[in-house]
Amino acid sequence: MATLAVLLGSLFLSASSLAQTASGTGGLQLTAKVTPTAARPEPVRQFTFYILSKSYADVSHEVEAGDAIPSRDKFIDDLKVSPELKEWLKAHEILDLTMPGLDKALKADDVLHVPEFLLAYQRSNSGGVTSGIPKPKYKDADKTDHPEKYEKQKEEYYSALRKFIRMHPETMSGMELEMDAANPQRTWAKIESEHKKHVQHLAPDVAQTKYLVAKADTDLDGRAGVSGLPPGSYWVSSLNLDANAGDTRVRWDVPVAIQPGQTTRVELNNLNATDARGASAP
Repeated sequence: MATLAVLLGSLFLSASSLAQTASGTGGLQLTAKVTPTAARPEPVRQFTFYILSKSYADVSHEVEAGDAIPSRDKFIDDLKVSPELKEWLKAHEILDLTMPGLDKALKADDVLHVPEFLLAYQRSNSGGVTSGIPKPKYKDADKTDHPEKYEKQKEEYYSALRKFIRMHPETMSGMELEMDAANPQRTWAKIESEHKKHVQHLAPDVAQTKYLVAKADTDLDGRAGVSGLPPGSYWVSSLNLDANAGDTRVRWDVPVAIQPGQTTRVELNNLNATDARGASAP
């Protein structure tokens, strides 16, 4: 029975090849296997592969470009923080103000210039635990009633604090613990996460609507075929679907060249796949 099946398969391929030669088209025969860790390769059974006229990675980039997230500067401009903090964020490659070691990115003038940094510094050094730290003498009431006195005492405090911080930079350590309320990283991470989910949802639809040439379903041996393909460059893709075997999950986006009157054979395996768990593309 098996011999008969092989014979019939050979006759089908021969007939298909003859038809392709006559029409000037080509064919594609693929075999898909996944190898789990420390195990034998397993056929990818009853799995749909998509023959695209454009790489799925490029399709995803196309979708991303058409649905771009705000630029970093635009995001910072929309934050509800002081203008001074916005200026500082734009000048530094930092958005997470609660990261350990924030103090290493700060200078004394940053602490004095940015209200959020000054408040965090004051809070982290409150309670009398920091010896010799200057204390402000100006009062908010003097800002209106005695503006000259207010400005003079404020400048004296800033001058003394600047000198103290430069002499004791370790007193900036721990400021990140007081920056949670002004930290933009959580909002930025949410924007990026929602954008990625949107692309993951939309990219397969765009791939099938604009770039799908054919589909092929694998049999129980992990084999599939497509005939009648015009000569040219294509990609065999699993889109955003994973092929699983044991502890291994992979995706494919493999280029193939179809020649007139010929059948191109492609073996899909771990070597030409992308690890789905670490894939950056949607």
